[in-house]
Amino acid sequence: MGASFAAFGLVMLKAAGLVTAGVAGIALVLSYATAWPIGPLFVAINLPFFLVAQRSMGVTFTIKSLGAMVLLAALARFMPLWLHLGSVQPAFAAVFGGSLIGMGVLSLARHKASVGGIGIVSLLLQDRRGWNAGLTQMMFDVVIIGVALPIVGIVKVGYSILSAVALNGVMFAYHRPGRYFGY
Repeated sequence: MGASFAAFGLVMLKAAGLVTAGVAGIALVLSYATAWPIGPLFVAINLPFFLVAQRSMGVTFTIKSLGAMVLLAALARFMPLWLHLGSVQPAFAAVFGGSLIGMGVLSLARHKASVGGIGIVSLLLQDRRGWNAGLTQMMFDVVIIGVALPIVGIVKVGYSILSAVALNGVMFAYHRPGRYFGY
């Protein structure tokens, strides 16, 4: 469910021409710049992060996260064939798409998994240094969205910032390590 929520949020942002946080944001920026599909870009960018995950977070976390990443990438690739989003108002896409991605990432984090990338680094820093995963992610996202400025323009970057705030707001408000024991 976490991967499907994140994929739907990503598809909604793509339909509105926005970017967002983390590796998903990098994949969207590269997709706009190259016209390559998001799914394969998402996987290619994520692969190095899984080496870090395997070494620092363990085999179980890495296997669950690889499964979630592959599912998200496949859904992001094929969901537009199953669900046609002709026009999505950017503010709606930013708030709801970002929140859906945040809920997807949150549900995976609560079960000791991730969709990869910056999320792995953020969870690692939270586990090892006590840094809040949402705030850590937000710092990376400022850079990612800043890079998108020449590609999507100032107005869409503004909405993209709103998307990242929604995504990270979900993580900041609801993710507490050790809070859930049902996995």
